[in-house]
Amino acid sequence: MFNPRLTETLSDFPFARLNALLAPIAPPANLSLINMSVGEPQGAMPAFARKIVNDEIDGWNRYPPNQGLPELNQAICDWLTRRYKLPKGLLDPNRHVHPTAGSKEGVYIIASVATPLQKGGGKPIVALPNPFYQAYLGGAVMSGAEPLLVNATEANGFLPDYEGLDEQTWKRITVAYLCSPANPQGAIAGKEYLQKLLRLCRKHDTVLAVDECYAEIYTGAAPPGALEAALEIDETGGKNPFHNLVVFHSLSKRSNAAGLRSGFVAGDPKIVAMILRWRTYGGPQIPIAVQKASVALWNEETHPVTTREWYVKNFRIAEQILHNRFGYYTPGGGFFLWLDVGNGEEATRKLWREAHVKVLPGAYACRETDGVNTAERYIRVALVHDEKTTREGLGRLASVL
Repeated sequence: MFNPRLTETLSDFPFARLNALLAPIAPPANLSLINMSVGEPQGAMPAFARKIVNDEIDGWNRYPPNQGLPELNQAICDWLTRRYKLPKGLLDPNRHVHPTAGSKEGVYIIASVATPLQKGGGKPIVALPNPFYQAYLGGAVMSGAEPLLVNATEANGFLPDYEGLDEQTWKRITVAYLCSPANPQGAIAGKEYLQKLLRLCRKHDTVLAVDECYAEIYTGAAPPGALEAALEIDETGGKNPFHNLVVFHSLSKRSNAAGLRSGFVAGDPKIVAMILRWRTYGGPQIPIAVQKASVALWNEETHPVTTREWYVKNFRIAEQILHNRFGYYTPGGGFFLWLDVGNGEEATRKLWREAHVKVLPGAYACRETDGVNTAERYIRVALVHDEKTTREGLGRLASVL
């Protein structure tokens, strides 16, 4: 009755598994819950954006345009041009960008958009880093491709070693996912890494799908982007410098606006056009009021600085409390701690039982390869709360573990 890809290949979502793990355990009633398992920003969305949503009440009786409001597409192009120092006028708002319902929708559908029935003489492969954001796996499985999980461990800088895949495997890969800064480890792919990977993808007619949704959350230098990396190795003479490449962004982290579900895809015009076609047939269109608020958020550059400072302060707290424990390091980007606690599930249960702190076992964001789950020693801790709550949560964690 049901699609076996959904019922058999995709296991329970990590947070459902987490709730089942903790269900038999009663947390201490004298301690308030501190939920550090979900990467949901707890800062406030800028007031000017909330006002726009409230003021645009008349727009709720109209269908949003499938292609996005022209002013939103232009704002996205302008932001990409500023952020990655692209030549002015290079990006065409009618060809290079398309709004999506958050970056999650975009990274989910790209596998279906870019995966043919066969490739390289066999079943197509979609490659993704391991650990991974669950939408990558969902997109790979529902596209009909074979998911290939490429481990991203400490030994390789927490970035997947796609170069290590053999030629026959590459011939079958339709999409290769990358997240930079990475979720959960916070690793940043440098330009050289991006360019080598893009060259590999182009050699094998593979789409490189780069999730850059954490690109505005960083602790040192701003992470480079795949579009700027591609522009430096353009072989097309400017005709299509982004061929075989798409990037995904969101207002969720940059603007504390997870509930807006507002993001975009940008890059190769041929791929962007196919994503628009896919969404025209079935994708949710972003409400007009949300699109107008998004225009303002992409155009305004002071609030991301405040957002970034929020996380930098939290990492300073983490350094003070955890600097010599659990293999602690301050990541280059993102807002997660990736802590080696020996056994992630045991540590998660202990934190819930004794400290009323909720974290995510690393193994739940990872799958076994060759019989080993490389993330089973870890927990992922989201530093999304205010300074006081972060200090309290990490203090409890340190005292219990």
